[in-house]
Amino acid sequence: MSLYVKEIDGRRELKKFIYLPEKIHRNHSTWVPPIYMDEWSYFNPKKNKAFSYCDTTMVLAYKDKEVVGRIMGIINRRYNEFRKENSGRFAYLECWNDQEVAHTLLSYVEEWARKKGMTKIVGPYGFSDQDPEGFLVEGFEYQATIATYHNYEYIIDLLKKEGYKKDVDYVVYKVDIPKEIPEFYKKIFDRITRKGDFKLLEFTKRKQLKKYIIPIFNLMNECYSELYGFAPLDDQEMNDLAKRYLPIVDPRFIKVVMHKDEVVAFIIGIPNMCEGIKKAGGHLLPFGIFYILRAAKKTKQLDLLLGAIKEKYRGLGLDVMMGFKTLESASKAGFEYIDSHHELETNKKMRAEMERMGGKVYKRFRVFKKNL
Repeated sequence: MSLYVKEIDGRRELKKFIYLPEKIHRNHSTWVPPIYMDEWSYFNPKKNKAFSYCDTTMVLAYKDKEVVGRIMGIINRRYNEFRKENSGRFAYLECWNDQEVAHTLLSYVEEWARKKGMTKIVGPYGFSDQDPEGFLVEGFEYQATIATYHNYEYIIDLLKKEGYKKDVDYVVYKVDIPKEIPEFYKKIFDRITRKGDFKLLEFTKRKQLKKYIIPIFNLMNECYSELYGFAPLDDQEMNDLAKRYLPIVDPRFIKVVMHKDEVVAFIIGIPNMCEGIKKAGGHLLPFGIFYILRAAKKTKQLDLLLGAIKEKYRGLGLDVMMGFKTLESASKAGFEYIDSHHELETNKKMRAEMERMGGKVYKRFRVFKKNL
């Protein structure tokens, strides 16, 4: 059977690209499909601004006329300029356990990046760190959460045989929610509140959040600037992210800390709704949205998405302030544990906070690299 790759050219091939993982993971019990409405927008240059400052290639691998793999190549020019790098990325790699297919896909993107002057390639990594990043290397037995890869173990071996090595790991903590919040959290919260320098805001309705969206993302730009893979978002990207996530966030699990009129810290969590997404098959219509909303009400897991504290206010207890209220809200809602989402393995401060809350690492994701 002849093996070849073909660049995406038109809606019909894009559909094959988007839906291929559904075939590969058909019997993968812990895999969760994406929300396909989001996928169509994400891979559409007219709707995803990232295409305007990134070079991209999207290809399918065929054996005769059957699709057997996919990959996306990305060169984020804005990131490279910001970091003074010449790095390319591979993303959304999917194939069965077939070294020949993996080699053909990766070699294609490597050569594409090399021709554009890149000196190394990393991945899996999307346009930004707001996209899925890193293949799962530990914790395969646990169900996926949204905005993460959930690959088979064999994909790691395929990469290693192609010369890829570890670049960086992200760890994910599981934090059990205590029935009684530890007393030291309450004491720190009360002490900070009494001083009156900082005010913690809580929300009950999504419309209350709108005025804080841009300040939150501006703070994220400021705080994440030194983190691996991050490049600042512009206003349009901030609004696009807000449109993407605002419909699914629960305002009870967003905490914002103000200093005078400035947002200086925030944390965002959402109820885990993956069981609903699985039942809906990744489709919101006609009834998928009801499965997802029902799952969000029944789940016992709260997934953290984002959080940050302005640098000059770190070490003053704002993390405890938000953590106390997040645990309190989660406990009232009947949640039993929290998924921390990705924490860079080198982020000692955040990891220490998770461990102080009793968190244990239960998943690990890895970004790989290869010199070109």
